[in-house]
Amino acid sequence: MAMRARGRAFASSATSGKDVKDYPNGKGFDAREFRRSLNRTGRYTRRVIQDAESLEKMEEHGVGYSKHGLVAAMREQGNACTRGDVHVVLAESYGFCWGVERAVQMAYEARKVYPEENMYITNEIIHNPSVNRRLEEMQVQFIQADENGNKDFERVEEGDVVILPAFGASVMEMQLLNERGVKIVDTTCPWVAKVWNAVDVQKKKQCTSVIHGKWNHEETVATASFASDYVVVKDMEEAEYVAQYILNGGDKQEFLTKFKNAVSDGFDPDVHLERVGVANQTTMLKGETERIGKLFEKTMLQKHGPTKLQEHYVVMDTICDATQERQDAMYALVEQELDMVVVVGGFNSSNTSHLQEIAEEHKLPSYWVDTAGRIDVENNAIAHRLSYGELVTTKDWLRPGKLRVGVTSGASTPDRVVEDVLDALFATKETHA
Repeated sequence: MAMRARGRAFASSATSGKDVKDYPNGKGFDAREFRRSLNRTGRYTRRVIQDAESLEKMEEHGVGYSKHGLVAAMREQGNACTRGDVHVVLAESYGFCWGVERAVQMAYEARKVYPEENMYITNEIIHNPSVNRRLEEMQVQFIQADENGNKDFERVEEGDVVILPAFGASVMEMQLLNERGVKIVDTTCPWVAKVWNAVDVQKKKQCTSVIHGKWNHEETVATASFASDYVVVKDMEEAEYVAQYILNGGDKQEFLTKFKNAVSDGFDPDVHLERVGVANQTTMLKGETERIGKLFEKTMLQKHGPTKLQEHYVVMDTICDATQERQDAMYALVEQELDMVVVVGGFNSSNTSHLQEIAEEHKLPSYWVDTAGRIDVENNAIAHRLSYGELVTTKDWLRPGKLRVGVTSGASTPDRVVEDVLDALFATKETHA
């Protein structure tokens, strides 16, 4: 039997007789204190131990920062290199962020510490196929949601090891795993936990959390579980719809239909939009999050006046530094004289999609690939994804003559993947010179 919980479904637990939905979430429950209490179980860790052998294995597998490859050499040469007719400019900030590297390192260290135990992870560790494939090779089993949003925890037993990914996990999942008596390795990025703290503050102030994100993204699902009342808006258009409802009211049923997967249980827009706070999925566009924050500040100021603003509006800075730096670097990169941009990152990576979006906004030819396998060297063709999700194939993508190519990568992308993509690009150019 599968049950729905906060827009996601989870399979029932044979050993405990409970579904994930049977555990309390942020509404009427101190989720932040529960997470703290896990430290006292003796079965929970969120520490990096800096194990040298694990770090060496990461280097061998190419799932960290490059120390000896092309990207490492480019860092020493002003983030640029030239090979034949191709001059490559690497964005000032790109690739693996600290939170992602930390998560991957903790997963490698967990396998070193628990070499024989059954080991699971509640989702992809990060949105990168190369890294996740390496973990599978290390016998880490993935508990992913199926196409209907179902997750099956029945095989997880007492004494097993369960990794929580960099995006975090819902508080209901944490409660289920704690009750099972498993060892929990929590690799949640501290920037994501910072957002959880923000919605906890909003909950204590009896504010509804307006979360700028994608309602079905793992990080937003986790963040929503720490909130009390919430609505998730994916962009400025949806935010403006909510703001207009605050100011002018509207059709309640239309509102609930529009946000049917993106609001808390029992949400009533006529009641729960009196006090609001803004938070965000850390991978969203920084500028849009800032505009949404200003929109709701202006909306509540207009409705309640300056003397009552603090009673009706709460905002905390939850924009991730790494996301901001990569987006700022991409804006700087596309201002240079380039013939094209190559964006490298997992196709299900939200932060990578926004890097591609920036290139498209600047009308530059741009090619988003997740692996070097997307490049057909022999036929000078590339299968690449557009920012809105369509996968297309472009033939003769590298023209004759000299080329200036800008390159960046998402925060979940190891340098080795970028190096493999560049090697394929160079090989294509040399083959079709």
